[in-house]
Amino acid sequence: MKYTNAEAILPEDLLKEVQKYVQGRMVYIPNSEGSRKKWGEKSGNRNYLILRNGQIRQKFNEGSTIDQLSELFSLSHDSIKKIVYSKKK
Repeated sequence: MKYTNAEAILPEDLLKEVQKYVQGRMVYIPNSEGSRKKWGEKSGNRNYLILRNGQIRQKFNEGSTIDQLSELFSLSHDSIKKIVYSKKK
């Protein structure tokens, strides 16, 4: 998280109002609800896992065994079971 000096971004009257509550301490201001990204959206991990899990389900439906998929995707037997037996999201 990047540090930004409040004097550089806040109007003077708003800065004085914030200083009534907090002086000389760092304050975290979260993103508004609508602008917050879900886990993995920024890095691309979310899309990677969606595609990978789709491939696992497809191969399972085509006849690959859980043991074969576990070996192929380097995942545990239980992880493969969770993917193939869960509903698609």
